[in-house]
Amino acid sequence: MVSPSALFAPAAPKFIAQAPQPPSAEQLELHEGLLARHAHIDPKFLYDALGSALFTAITQLPEYYPTRCESEIFQRHGADIARHVGPVLSMIDLGAGDCVKAERLFPSLRPRHYVPIDISADYLQAAVRRLQLSYPDLQITAIGQDFTHALALPASIPAERRLFFYPGSSIGNLSPADAHAMLRRIREQCAGGGLLVGVDRVKPKQVLEPAYDDALHLTAAFNLNLLRHVNSVLDADFDVDDWRHVALFNSADSRIEMHLEALRAVRVAWPGGARAFSAGERIHTENSYKFTPQAFADLLQSAGYRDVAHWSDPRGWFSIFSARA
Repeated sequence: MVSPSALFAPAAPKFIAQAPQPPSAEQLELHEGLLARHAHIDPKFLYDALGSALFTAITQLPEYYPTRCESEIFQRHGADIARHVGPVLSMIDLGAGDCVKAERLFPSLRPRHYVPIDISADYLQAAVRRLQLSYPDLQITAIGQDFTHALALPASIPAERRLFFYPGSSIGNLSPADAHAMLRRIREQCAGGGLLVGVDRVKPKQVLEPAYDDALHLTAAFNLNLLRHVNSVLDADFDVDDWRHVALFNSADSRIEMHLEALRAVRVAWPGGARAFSAGERIHTENSYKFTPQAFADLLQSAGYRDVAHWSDPRGWFSIFSARA
């Protein structure tokens, strides 16, 4: 006999894990980045399970204003934003993380189908299990995918009335050329729908730099954890104690840069490669570009979007853009 509680149990969310890159592909990417003239590591390697958890903690810090500003904009202007967005069938959440940002919009946008996408598959699975308990009638299809270079949605997600949600200023992690390419890829997959995107704005470095170098050193831990992730992927022998976190505002390129700087001369080795770093030499790990509203509106229009609107917090530190595809 089936128990009454079983009859009303929420449907399990679907989870689709993109076929991971062959280890050799990730290893080659890291190998080439570490041996480049100016060593660099793609910021996607920041987001293993621990890195994702650390970033969630960072968003709660007093120095990290983007999350609070974005939340304030949705609270103040949520009704106007929902009217501009229009009816939503599928809400596709890029870089969903713990899914909390999208969840706050469910009452106003009322999607029927929620599609969170994140590179950290294990972290995403835990988030959608929690979400399904609170929203048993919401169809959820979670996708473990690195969407920054390719964006592939399954056929089970209807093509009409798609809203791509890209919050938290993550679009700023891409170079202007890569951001333009990403925006075009999104537009190609949401004809008749739209995009809702968070954008960090240009402001004094006295505000910007502490947001990426906080007093509790959580951002430093987040950046340094990348080395542990690289060790696991590349079988390298980075020692976290040999490095320190550096964050600075590059005004010429209008971006925050994160680096890892060698505290002393060190040699790092991995199968098939090695590099000696001198004291003070850096590995570039992330950029976060800052925009004026006009510059980002121009970027959207050049990528083929129309009916562009944006809303800001009272201090003009952050903007939410809505655009039709």
